[in-house]
Amino acid sequence: MTDTLIPSFINGRAVHGRGARFDTVNPATGAVIGGVHDCIEADVQDAIAAAQSGFALWSAMTGTERGRILQRAVQLLRQRNDELAALEVQDTGKPWQEAQVVDVASGADCIEYFAGAAATLAGAQYPLKNAFAYTRREPLGICVGIGAWNYPIQIACWKSAPALAAGNAMIFKPSELTPMTAVKLAEVYLEAGVPPGVFQVLQGRGSTGALLAAHPDVAKVSVTGSVPTGKRVMASAANTLKRVTMELGGKSPLVIFDDADLEQAVTASMMANFYTQGEICTNGTRVFVQRGVIDQFLARLTERTKLLRIGDPMDPVTEVGALISSAHKEKVLGYIQIGLAEGATLLCGGTAAQVPGFEQGNFVAPTIFSNCTDGMRIVQEEIFGPVMSVLVFDDEAEVITRANNTRFGLAAGVFTRDSARGHRMAAAFKAGICWINNYNITPIEMPFGGAGESGIGHENSMVAMEHYTQLKTVYVELGQVACGYR
Repeated sequence: MTDTLIPSFINGRAVHGRGARFDTVNPATGAVIGGVHDCIEADVQDAIAAAQSGFALWSAMTGTERGRILQRAVQLLRQRNDELAALEVQDTGKPWQEAQVVDVASGADCIEYFAGAAATLAGAQYPLKNAFAYTRREPLGICVGIGAWNYPIQIACWKSAPALAAGNAMIFKPSELTPMTAVKLAEVYLEAGVPPGVFQVLQGRGSTGALLAAHPDVAKVSVTGSVPTGKRVMASAANTLKRVTMELGGKSPLVIFDDADLEQAVTASMMANFYTQGEICTNGTRVFVQRGVIDQFLARLTERTKLLRIGDPMDPVTEVGALISSAHKEKVLGYIQIGLAEGATLLCGGTAAQVPGFEQGNFVAPTIFSNCTDGMRIVQEEIFGPVMSVLVFDDEAEVITRANNTRFGLAAGVFTRDSARGHRMAAAFKAGICWINNYNITPIEMPFGGAGESGIGHENSMVAMEHYTQLKTVYVELGQVACGYR
């Protein structure tokens, strides 16, 4: 066992939690990367005290001053892109070819966007009779971010960038499965000039997150994770009426009409199911294909999927890496068995993948099921792995009803050359984000969030700044106080 310890980051220093130790494992090799200590109540109290001190300094700065410091963080992240991407591959098992161009880079893009937005926060003025009123956009105070394991540094940036730009302090708890890069982000912020205590990292398992969510001095909790996790956090936050935003799970539909560019539709279907080994919340795992092109679509989809390269995540040619843990691998393989038992037709994959030299890795071959029906568990339940369910439909009204038959509502996509139909479908989908003739594109400039049990509130865009500020109204009297008293 390695003696390497992965720290928390409190008040500008790397420290270790005072709770029990647990190990973090490389998903591709099964080897222990290092040990992590849970942060307990005493650690949370230390972080809260530091956040209060940091917040007093940070919130007193102008938006321009905060933005200038955040821009330095952007430069440092981009300079260290490859170093951080390599840590992300080691932590998550995702392919290097993804992490190098997406994970750190998209996080830097996010901070850059909100650094530019920091100076734009402003209120409004309301003329009244013998008076006027104005509003102020003020920071909330101490915010908590709870991250997921599929995009650790990106999610840490998505949560911290608008929070800090608005003048808040943030305590971030990464997933216990991917603890490494959030601490590096904290170091970058400190080096850029963010005061100690303004961005802190508390490592730990669910108990640490619960302590943060319940703390009375925390004004807001933003969580990315599963629906059960979100519900627990929301219940805890309700005790002190904290603000919450949540980006949770999904079982999203991708609808392909017979007039679509079929090659583009196949490409999108693969990206919507096999990118990051299928471990993406918005993935279009229910692929509805119009009957007239189903045979052609399946033939091309299967042909291309069988060419995907599974292997060492650090190898630049690898396209499919390892699932996050052995337990998750077994869960995904279990769903594949459920699909077979329910009568779906297995077109490819369906097994663990063997990678020479990585025998302890959590690899699962990209899997496609056809002849699926709406009631199957593989169609209804989020698998969060490289498992695609293909369903056949006949007309627009039918597919909308079926696509919306889910308790989730995160994302949806449609492929068609009929522009009017594309917009009709986008309007009819019960989903927080929709794509027409593309899938899983999430630029910082547009809001990202779900409906139904897929979430509350939004990440990204100026909408996110509203979630990290509170509106204060000020009335100014220009005349006399109206009074009927003698």
